[in-house]
Amino acid sequence: EVQLVESGGGLVQAGGSLRLSCAASGFAFENSAIGWFRQAPGKERAGIACIGSSAGDRFYVDSVRGRFTISRDNAKNTVYLQMNSLKPEDTAIYYCTVLWFCYNDYLGQPKDNYWSQGTQVTVSS
Repeated sequence: EVQLVESGGGLVQAGGSLRLSCAASGFAFENSAIGWFRQAPGKERAGIACIGSSAGDRFYVDSVRGRFTISRDNAKNTVYLQMNSLKPEDTAIYYCTVLWFCYNDYLGQPKDNYWSQGTQVTVSS
């Protein structure tokens, strides 16, 4: 059974930092691209970052590039999202998912609809 379990969300003031973790099991993690998505109130879920299976490819949307860093530890089957210089507009529910692929200039589509449970990130002004 595929499982993606998140941790690390919470409430932080603007300018602060949080690190999200996504622990995976039930599939070939080391061969899989992983993406982070978020859904803000009243908006659709959207991809913000991804990492390829070997971590050689990483993609960020413009709104988080330079502030967020995605990484992975294949020995722990875990992907991380380090979020620095957080802004109120980063407030959202964050999800991780398995992707078909991730390239440096493209975030692929979610694969087989495997999603984590979601974690709330709230940034106060």
